[in-house]
Amino acid sequence: MDGTVQAWVEGWVVSRGAAPPMSEPWGWTIDVGLYGHVTRHVFGATGDDLDETTVREVAGAVTGEGVWLKAFRDPEVVAGWLDGDWWVDPEPGFLMTVPLTADETPDVPGGYRLRSWARDGVTRVMVAAPDGSLAARGQITPTGATAVADRIETAPGHRRKGLGSLVMRALQSTAARQGARTGVLAGTPAGRALYESLGWKVTAVLTSARHDPAASART
Repeated sequence: MDGTVQAWVEGWVVSRGAAPPMSEPWGWTIDVGLYGHVTRHVFGATGDDLDETTVREVAGAVTGEGVWLKAFRDPEVVAGWLDGDWWVDPEPGFLMTVPLTADETPDVPGGYRLRSWARDGVTRVMVAAPDGSLAARGQITPTGATAVADRIETAPGHRRKGLGSLVMRALQSTAARQGARTGVLAGTPAGRALYESLGWKVTAVLTSARHDPAASART
């Protein structure tokens, strides 16, 4: 199993309050317990090490709606391995890492308010706008030597003001002070530029697929 994928799985389940991951010969099964996201299967291999036969076997055993696959290969490749009952996100995600250091948190832009708190092993950071609305947020979960950043968001009306960078730096510093040495996240194409500007590096491409036979039947 790829060590970075395993670190992401271990931190993600704590961050999202999901069930402990169940180890499989090919990766992990995680019960999430939400409508539309009941369970997810995460493959432990990345790139060319993830083979078609394994993905087809795991996908072929899925019958219910709301089951997801997380596969660390290009979406065009993975889509060719799945039948029409699967919706495949055409946009790739990116598994990324960064060395963590306990730097000082940058100054908060005038009028904004930064607050952070920790509960159940998860540290959350929010930035409130001058009018009190939510401007940006994120959370991070240290699990020993690694820490998983998750749910990083900046409201559309508050972008390009450095708030995403502010949130990330605050989260990274918090995790470093708790002993984590490496940050891990699964980012979107929109978030990739922010993370790379802060020193994060892509280690694998991520494909997300959802089993949705009802939608297939309607088309």
